[in-house]
Amino acid sequence: MTEPLQTTTSAGADLDLKPFPSYHNNTTATASTTASSSTTSDDNTMNERESRTRTRTNSLKILQNEPYKDHRRRRSSSIISHVEPETFEDENDQKAVPNMNATWVDQRGAWLIHFVIIALLKVFYNLLPGSTPVWSWTLTNTTYIVGFYVMFHLIKGTPFDFNGGAFDNLTMWEQIDDETLYTPTRKFLIILPIALLLVSNHYAHFTYKLFIFNSLVILLIGVVPKLPLTHRLRISIPGITGRAQIS
Repeated sequence: MTEPLQTTTSAGADLDLKPFPSYHNNTTATASTTASSSTTSDDNTMNERESRTRTRTNSLKILQNEPYKDHRRRRSSSIISHVEPETFEDENDQKAVPNMNATWVDQRGAWLIHFVIIALLKVFYNLLPGSTPVWSWTLTNTTYIVGFYVMFHLIKGTPFDFNGGAFDNLTMWEQIDDETLYTPTRKFLIILPIALLLVSNHYAHFTYKLFIFNSLVILLIGVVPKLPLTHRLRISIPGITGRAQIS
């Protein structure tokens, strides 16, 4: 009974208990895999940062080289352009505060100012030496129409900074009545030059040359820029029409 126990004990003593064969190898492999994956992730992070930096640099270069866009869409000629509709943000800025640059035009007192200006011009030209009714009315007509064109159709923007520059691309005529056509004010400002044309031609006795001159001035400068056909239209003549804007 004693010998088998000794044999079993000796056999158990002869057994060389070793750890699981792949334990150390898996630990080493896992560590190496983790290290390689961390290295790869670090490389990817560095590559992403470099790509973002290059993208930002390229974007800044593009923005610096890209010309300023004023919402004007070019047509068949580089001389003629058309102002595109405002963006949603610009429309909100336009409606945030009443546009004091154009609201005064709707008042009845503003209508009377036009007659006062015409009367003062007529008196001024009558006082010039050698003035005649024919030439005084012709000069009154021309001065009023040219001054009206410069004020309402040439200068863009507003002298007030309440709308965040939302009206910088629009003339005063385009700012009136929120660009609504054929309002009472717009009709009055269209009819007045035509009435002035009839008065000028009447006192000029419908002389052929003065009739042609007054008609061209009234129609091309006083009436055509107010029509819907020329709404938001821009005609740029190099050396003649430059950047006229209130900012």
